[in-house]
Amino acid sequence: MTNVNTPNSAPSLRGPGPDTGQDADRTPDMGPDTNPGTRPDPAPVSGGAAGNRSRDLERDGTVGDLRLGVFVPTVESAWPDGLDPRGVLDFGVRAERLGLDSLWVNDSLLSPRIEAMTALAALAATTEQVTLGTGTLLPALRTPVQAAHTIASVDRLSGGRLVLGVGAGFPGRFGEPVYAMAGTPWPRRFTRLDETVELWRRLWTEQQPVTYEGRILRFDDVPPPLRPVRPQGPPIWLGGATPTALARAGRLYDGWFPYPPDPAEYAAGLSAIRAEVDRTGRGGRPFSPALFVNVLVTDAADGGRSVLDAYAHRTYGAPIAWLEKIQAVAAGPAGVVAERLVSYVAAGVRHIVARCAALNAAGQRAQLEALAALRPLLDARVTAA
Repeated sequence: MTNVNTPNSAPSLRGPGPDTGQDADRTPDMGPDTNPGTRPDPAPVSGGAAGNRSRDLERDGTVGDLRLGVFVPTVESAWPDGLDPRGVLDFGVRAERLGLDSLWVNDSLLSPRIEAMTALAALAATTEQVTLGTGTLLPALRTPVQAAHTIASVDRLSGGRLVLGVGAGFPGRFGEPVYAMAGTPWPRRFTRLDETVELWRRLWTEQQPVTYEGRILRFDDVPPPLRPVRPQGPPIWLGGATPTALARAGRLYDGWFPYPPDPAEYAAGLSAIRAEVDRTGRGGRPFSPALFVNVLVTDAADGGRSVLDAYAHRTYGAPIAWLEKIQAVAAGPAGVVAERLVSYVAAGVRHIVARCAALNAAGQRAQLEALAALRPLLDARVTAA
């Protein structure tokens, strides 16, 4: 059986350490503040915060161990006095020093932010060991060949630390207008996404110019770009939770990166992916089950509801009750948040990626400290499970 992590045995939390055309995938493309109104082998691990991590871990990070990551506040609205690029990088450096395993950025054209791959290039230069990822990248906003060059460049700059969460966009006002801005047709977007990923992998691995003929994409004699660090290129995780998305994740991708509000939904989705992996074989490639989750650690009497509601309104123009119906949320005192996250671990999650539900940069930094402090609580609960 191909190496797919399952909840059959409790992992330990290591630390410190860094288509069917119009099928509507539920993906984590609705990143922070999308509301328009508001392979050589990877470089060896050495020294730094991640120096004690076992050497048999994949760079994409979830083979055997639970990993913990955080979104970096690259969106301008998180900075009331104006976006501070130095502050963005300092946040990433601090997260690594606190022992978090990964740093993530989102992708959209709907509000001002540091562009996703630009932010990761800067973080590659200021961090040492943490995984750097997109949650999620919208390939449709870029031309496929140019994106292959950019991704390979960032992977090389980071020493092979890049992971790409990708998606095809969320239906409605958070997706279709973005495609229009990029000049990309909305119909058949899942086919376009899968073909783009297939083209990237061929460009990264083949020795000769690539000719590609898909149902949508067609290219003739494209010279290979700079090669990424890993022979097959960075691991690519798919967002989405429809039956079609689950089958595609198991067949074509290296990980799953959804945000289901119910751990049982996650477990069912992972089971469907596991069945597809068993059916296709996947050539023995490892698979990473990840989770995108909104987190607010607070001792407020209301369990953080007022802050969460303000955050949901600022981010999506909707109340927290709406957000909780479509996205995973963990809020309240540290113990409550830990229990909520462990319920997803029991469902099969091996890489938790937290989006801090804070209203400004100071709040983001405070939540980062609180998130790092959850590690021993998570470790204790996972061990006891």
